Amino acid sequence: MVSGGLGERSRRIGFVVVLLGLVILAAIASISVGAKPIPLDQVWHAFHSPSGTENDVVILSLRVPRTLLGIGVGMALGVAGALMQGHTRNPLAEPGLLGVSGGAAFLVVFGINVLGISSLYGYVWFAFAGAFGASVLVFMLGSLSRGGPTPVTLALAGVAVSQLLVALTSIMILSDDRTLDAYRFWSVGSLADRDLGIGAQVAPFLLVGLLLAAINAPALNLLSLGDDVARGLGQNLQVARWTGLVAITLLTGGAVAACGPISFVGLVVPHVVRYLIGPDHRWLLPASALAGAVLLLASDVIGRIVVRPAELQVGIVLSLIGAPFFVALVRRKKMMKL
Repeated sequence: MVSGGLGERSRRIGFVVVLLGLVILAAIASISVGAKPIPLDQVWHAFHSPSGTENDVVILSLRVPRTLLGIGVGMALGVAGALMQGHTRNPLAEPGLLGVSGGAAFLVVFGINVLGISSLYGYVWFAFAGAFGASVLVFMLGSLSRGGPTPVTLALAGVAVSQLLVALTSIMILSDDRTLDAYRFWSVGSLADRDLGIGAQVAPFLLVGLLLAAINAPALNLLSLGDDVARGLGQNLQVARWTGLVAITLLTGGAVAACGPISFVGLVVPHVVRYLIGPDHRWLLPASALAGAVLLLASDVIGRIVVRPAELQVGIVLSLIGAPFFVALVRRKKMMKL
């Protein structure tokens, strides 16, 4: 089990405090920066004594819901990525590895193509159901081996299910232009045009997922020592993996359902945090949550600035900066050690 001295604990607490400060700064930037820049005194006015001005409406009706959703989704993806890498012991694991993104995309397209679903509120439930169903299928397939689910069988099952779902999704998309247009809007990954209603729909799932992740943290520390050692120390491997699976599904399913597939956050954030504070999941998971929120909000703000007055969706921004940054990370072997 991972432990640290008083100095190590103080350093970790300091790092978490810094991340909290960065979340606050990123949230302020998210509220004040956009196609219409709003001075900080006007931001304060909107919160302290709103009077129905144009700035008040923009802040309270558009930017605050968007910022809150960005914080929630960023936290969910950061924690889901740390859980995925911990359970599979695969440094390249990310939330989509268990088929979550593929399952969500498949049922979204199915809802559009077969059932005629056209609203974002409808996409949320289809995406979440698809994410959960795909994750359960992957875990069941990974459990067919004699030794039960292992990091290798789960990863292989995830790749197989994901590729199958991608093929089925492509068949429906290519057969109908209306489905292609609707799916293209959802799949780019965006915080734009999401109101408090969308956030309220997914918030319970994200909260339960974060709670399960916290419960799962001590078990992950034991699993990092190897299955035999963890079992010898009294850890129930099936319970630990099912708890992790449900947490990953709730977190990633809720995030993907609300905002579409958003890459990079769950892949790189855990590596950076692990490098800075160590592999103890009791610290790694909450720090990854905060770092994920910072990264997602910062990328969203960048997307509003670079093509102003238009907007570059956060999924595109993350993809553009994510690839070279991750290449730089994987070249540092110390960061890749789990």
